[in-house]
Parts: sequence; structure tokens; C-alpha cells
Amino acid sequence: MRKELRIKKNKDFQEAFKKGKSVANRQFVVYTLGKPEQEMFRIGLSVSKKIGNAVVRNRIKRYIRQSFLEIQDQVQVGNDYVIIARKPVADMDMHDVKKSLLHVLRVAKVLNKSVTGKNG
Repeated sequence: MRKELRIKKNKDFQEAFKKGKSVANRQFVVYTLGKPEQEMFRIGLSVSKKIGNAVVRNRIKRYIRQSFLEIQDQVQVGNDYVIIARKPVADMDMHDVKKSLLHVLRVAKVLNKSVTGKNG
């Protein structure tokens, strides 16, 4: 995932938390903040130390980034997405992470209509 597609600054995270809409399932919380002036979407990841050691946290972040890479044509542009991983993610493999992310994005209604019927 290209660097310019990532949210890095604390200010951007805080703006998503304060002004964005949140949707959650058991594994993820996703904050969505509309940015119509952006021609692409950006994602920010938050994986707490409570979830596991650095190896586990980095693996989770890799899985989330890869999932977004695979479904990027389905995700609406012009939004910032902040994804917070919850404890159950530590025991999931790549396929489960992608499936769960698709579910929470579908609930948030940020997937393009043509693909919402497909199952991850």
C-alpha cells in the first residue's frame, strides 16, 4: 500500500474520531470520515499493545493493508478510514481478517453497490 494512502498524523486520527462515523463488529471498529476533495481513500491503523507483542501487531497490520489492497476497487474514494483492531483479530488468519473487514465495511455502507452482494 502506497505511503500517501496512509493516515499517519495524530491530528488526522483525532479528526476521524471526533467527526467521523463509527461502525463495529467483534473484530474491528471502523471510523469513516468523508473527504470529498480527496480523489483516493486513506487508511489509518490502530492495533493496541493489549492485542499482542510487536510481531503479532505488525502481522495484523500487514493483513489489514493487504485486505484493503485486494478490495481497493470496491471501497468508496474520498474517505478516510481509521481501523481499530480488537482482541479476537490476534487469532485470525488473512482470509478471516479480509472477511471480517468486508463485513464491517458493508455495514458502514462504504462499499460500491455492485460488489456488496459478493462474499469475501
